[in-house]
Amino acid sequence: MPQPRPQEDDMTRCVDELRAALALHGIRLPSLRVDPLTFAGTYAPSAGLIALGSCNTATARALTAALRTAAPA
Repeated sequence: MPQPRPQEDDMTRCVDELRAALALHGIRLPSLRVDPLTFAGTYAPSAGLIALGSCNTATARALTAALRTAAPA
């Protein structure tokens, strides 16, 4: 049975939660958003797409450090 299409409000909430979690580590991804192509196709994806966007090397390093710090030992 095909999965239901993701709801835009669920995806927006996901983006907002990710943005807030990144902000706790001082990380900002300016292009973070719901990927509009999620709703363009006629297929039913199992989950919506979140566009993380581009970031500079300083942001990528900060994100890497935050993930390493948060990883279980």
